Amino acid sequence: MSLAQLHYTSATDGEGSETGEDAPIPARFSAVDAAIPASVLTEAGPLLAYEPPAGTPRQVTDNALRALPESFSFSVLSDGSHLLARTVPVRTPQLSSLRFHAHAVHLPAGTRLPSGILPITACRSARWAAATPARIPAVDPVTALPAATGRTGEREGLNDFAVSRGPWLAGVLSDLRRLSETAEPSKVVIVERQSVDVARWLALAAAVLPQESTERLTFTTYARHPQRAPQQIIGVLPQDAHELSGPGLRVHTCTGPRPEGAVDDPWAETVARIWRNRVPELFREAAELPGEPFAAGPVAVTALCAGIALGPNERAAAAGWAAERPYALDAKRTRQLVDALTAAGVDDRTGAEFDAAGRLFAALDGRSPATTTTPLAAMLVTEAVRGGNGSVELPGRTAFSGPEGAAVAAVLGPEILTELSGAGVGLDVARTVQLLRVARLLGVDCAELLPGVVRRLAPALLTDARATDARATDAQDAPGWAPALLELMDEQFDVRTALLGALDRIAPDDPSGAERLLGRVALPFTGTQSLPHLRMCAEAPEAKAGCGADRVGAVQRVLRAAGMSPFAEPLVLRTAVGLVWEAGPPTVGEARLLLDAATSDAHRTAGTWSHLVAAALNAPADDEAASELAHDLLRGFPQEIGGRARGALLLLEFARELRSGSAAPDWAERVRALRPGAEPVEPEVLGHAFGALAGRLLAPDGPEAELYALAHSGDADLIAAYDRAAHGPDVRARLEADPGYAAGCFAVWTAHPHAGAEWSRTTAALLEEVLRPAVRALSADGVAAVEEAVGRSGSSGRAEAFRDWNRRGQGTLGRLGRRLAGRVRRG
Repeated sequence: MSLAQLHYTSATDGEGSETGEDAPIPARFSAVDAAIPASVLTEAGPLLAYEPPAGTPRQVTDNALRALPESFSFSVLSDGSHLLARTVPVRTPQLSSLRFHAHAVHLPAGTRLPSGILPITACRSARWAAATPARIPAVDPVTALPAATGRTGEREGLNDFAVSRGPWLAGVLSDLRRLSETAEPSKVVIVERQSVDVARWLALAAAVLPQESTERLTFTTYARHPQRAPQQIIGVLPQDAHELSGPGLRVHTCTGPRPEGAVDDPWAETVARIWRNRVPELFREAAELPGEPFAAGPVAVTALCAGIALGPNERAAAAGWAAERPYALDAKRTRQLVDALTAAGVDDRTGAEFDAAGRLFAALDGRSPATTTTPLAAMLVTEAVRGGNGSVELPGRTAFSGPEGAAVAAVLGPEILTELSGAGVGLDVARTVQLLRVARLLGVDCAELLPGVVRRLAPALLTDARATDARATDAQDAPGWAPALLELMDEQFDVRTALLGALDRIAPDDPSGAERLLGRVALPFTGTQSLPHLRMCAEAPEAKAGCGADRVGAVQRVLRAAGMSPFAEPLVLRTAVGLVWEAGPPTVGEARLLLDAATSDAHRTAGTWSHLVAAALNAPADDEAASELAHDLLRGFPQEIGGRARGALLLLEFARELRSGSAAPDWAERVRALRPGAEPVEPEVLGHAFGALAGRLLAPDGPEAELYALAHSGDADLIAAYDRAAHGPDVRARLEADPGYAAGCFAVWTAHPHAGAEWSRTTAALLEEVLRPAVRALSADGVAAVEEAVGRSGSSGRAEAFRDWNRRGQGTLGRLGRRLAGRVRRG
């Protein structure tokens, strides 16, 4: 069935006025098939119109006419139908005026071109008219197209063109692929000096794109205003390509400088290389292989088997495709592919390519002969040794069982031994693990080097686990080398035994690091080795979670996991304490339980006595148990505790003596003498010792001589501690309950007027802020009792001084005095 045709032509002589250069040429429909609806004609006019290049005169010669671009287009209309058209410039015989003629065929919605002809192929038809016929012929230009005109037409011309456009091939083909894959509005603009070259670009694309994709692409080989053109692919002359930019617009200027850099599209890069090698018949071979449209694998495999060199991304695509479908290639092509992938002299292989090659080896191992798979295995282990690629998937040991494997071992074995014996081995975990695995694959004996390797590898594992912990958001994320390490330990019993032993030995020095490692890498230590410290580290997370706030209980649970007593192996105590108290010291109560749970010898050997000392030194100032703990620590570890820690514990021990009443005289002098040995002293320790001294001096039986020494010491910190204690609730309660105690405080706080400014300011404030509120709260009898007690404790003059002081506090002068005292206190 013939397709409906129409002709659209510019006005002939006498039918329209001449216009100036660069003006649109007026036109009309000169012949229209009756089957074409009027709505199609409304849309067709602008699509078929022709505007010559800028600067084209209205009168042209034959040579100038032949140089003008032609427009071959395939457009979609609003009703879903399509218009396939050719628009050519023509001239009138009499005036040589420039005109145009468009001949088009209409494809109703859902209609395809006959015989599977592609729209771009139809441009080769000789039946496209350049003038309106007397009557529309029965056969349209497409139906009459010879069968020989199709994908293979003018093959050599296309090959030549492809070679000449080599630098732009991959970029253009990649964008055309995207047009076929996405429904998003976008355009590809091809800038060429000749519109026929744009048609050649379309022919190149038609040879490689799937037919269903090619049939949907709309195009025009020439447009004066590309941004207005509705087609997806638009040909443009260089002079009309200025300032072409915008979202969804991809411009390829094939008349300018060569594009820089490769295109990140393995399919397009491979297709471009096939075109540049002038073998488009490979596209048919690739189409016979399984795979999704635009998959790079089939074309890359076909190209490599044909001897075409490809880049690393394309080789990776070929290897990955073949690894997923090892059945798709026969033995000959499989060997050709392996030879291409492992060819010598290739120095741009990437990690992705080696990963794909590893998967290909795994797929071919046991399916293909060793002569085919051994080159892949050799390339992988060579990369592992020389390239430093720790992520390469190593082949199985059987790959090197034959003479080919012995040849690889003879080359790589000395290199492996040299590196494993170096001082830096073990610091890079992935590298060391890879070398040990390759050594086993090739049968390289490195038993003598193993102790030194694992001695450096074990701490590196803890360091890497700590670094992973700092980077990762998921606590279960394993380091990148974890799978290879587990495979190494599974493959080599001697390495597993030596490495686990080394980790167990260093775990007491970094138990939290070992815990992190085991939390991220499930090391296999369930065999006959005791490994007490590793077992404790593995148990720690569950023990801490299960015991909650009972951290001593968590220690006991972790110790049970070790399978041995701290009396027999004190270092398990160090590991347990380090696991439970990683972030800070234990409390005084916890330290007391730890001290009682093991002997001082065990703590001394384990080094955990330092945790007990930290507990005492960081205890709150009001925790009296800290001074008891300090006393026991000084007795239990006299040789280990020294320096400022010993000085701080002596301050705490002196506080114990003060509270127990066993302290020797000269308290203030003693505590001041101990302080320099504890510097820089913890505020809690200083507050503990000074507070105990102040408390004893404020007790009802506080020695007068010691109080005198404090008052005259001039020590601001000591006097401040006395001030804080006097403001405390114990002193207030005594003042309210005991008139004698209140009288004693009045006597002390009004005595020693020449003790110094610090003491005078403090006692003046205490009289107003502590004693006066207490006296004011007493009844008249209570005040009288205090006054009587003051008289008994001294002369009648002191009683009179109390009465005077009390009277002053009851009037304006008293309020003023209190205000002044408050200012002195704040100063």
